[in-house]
Amino acid sequence: MSETEAKGTAFTRIPVVDIAPLFSDDVEAKRKVAAEMADAAGNVGFLYVTGHGIPRAAIEKLEARAAEFFAEPLERKMELYIGKSRAHRGYVPTGEEGFYDGTDPSKIDKKEAFDLSIELPDDDPDHVAGYRMLGPNQWPAARPEMQRDVYEYYKCATALGHTIFRGFALALGLDENYFESLLTKPPSQLRLVHYPADPARAPIEEKRAEWGISAHTDYECFTILHVTAPGLEVMNAEGRWIDAPPVEGAFVINIGDMLEAMTNGRFIATSHRVRNVAEERYSFPLFCAVDYDTLIEPLPQFIDGEARYPSYVAGDHLVTQTMRTFGYLKKLVAEGTLALPEREGHATAFGRKEREPA
Repeated sequence: MSETEAKGTAFTRIPVVDIAPLFSDDVEAKRKVAAEMADAAGNVGFLYVTGHGIPRAAIEKLEARAAEFFAEPLERKMELYIGKSRAHRGYVPTGEEGFYDGTDPSKIDKKEAFDLSIELPDDDPDHVAGYRMLGPNQWPAARPEMQRDVYEYYKCATALGHTIFRGFALALGLDENYFESLLTKPPSQLRLVHYPADPARAPIEEKRAEWGISAHTDYECFTILHVTAPGLEVMNAEGRWIDAPPVEGAFVINIGDMLEAMTNGRFIATSHRVRNVAEERYSFPLFCAVDYDTLIEPLPQFIDGEARYPSYVAGDHLVTQTMRTFGYLKKLVAEGTLALPEREGHATAFGRKEREPA
């Protein structure tokens, strides 16, 4: 089995950064915050952010709607099965998605999910053109409050994403609004993830363990994560798994593949996983991407000698990586009715497999 790549420093905790100054006009205060973000992104790949401005009420409504939806019978949830969507939106049953290497089909990630993204009409030109990650969401007709409250949170979180993009731009010595032209219609995906309670999933010997989500990196620029219970673990430079528990009033932010590539490795996409826990757990990651046709490659100012990452198209990378992990897409590929995006010819797989314990 290939090893998980351990990067960054031998950190033992995730730093906390108050990003409230990013919402102000105080240039020096914003640069100070950006320096803290740069330090976390380059040494850990993860940070907690406070001062984000998202109301607690919006988060509580998100949690309530998720709990109501996942409590529905499986057949009701499967009416919104993600395989019915041409835009990769909807319900993801347990076993549909997995980051394992495929050598043991009995291993599956122990979760179910509901995926959504920017709401676009059926006649959106990019959707009509076949951009798989762009199009309309699927919503339960009998639960209009779910569409209302979940999408309201999506709008709040994507607005926060714009602010964090500005912070990272300053952290990289770029113009504060550098990323704005790349954020006109990004396929940034929000996932509602449910880990059902299961006392049988108490911690067991790691070599035999199955995971809530196995070790991986995220595909996009960065992720904004809210969780309701512990379980997230992050790998440090020594190959040790460091606990990243919830922090009251804070979101977890982690660097994804795209920012690692754009910075030529200056920022790092750190491998992480979710360990099996006995108690029920919810997770709400927003994967912040750039526009579908954005060319991802190391920016010239970060190339010192050589570009360590190949060029690729952002949307094609998302689609190709998604096609490697979702069962319904792998089936379409096997049937010959769907092919990997042509522009993703290098077939880069940034996600690292988990190290086999000694």
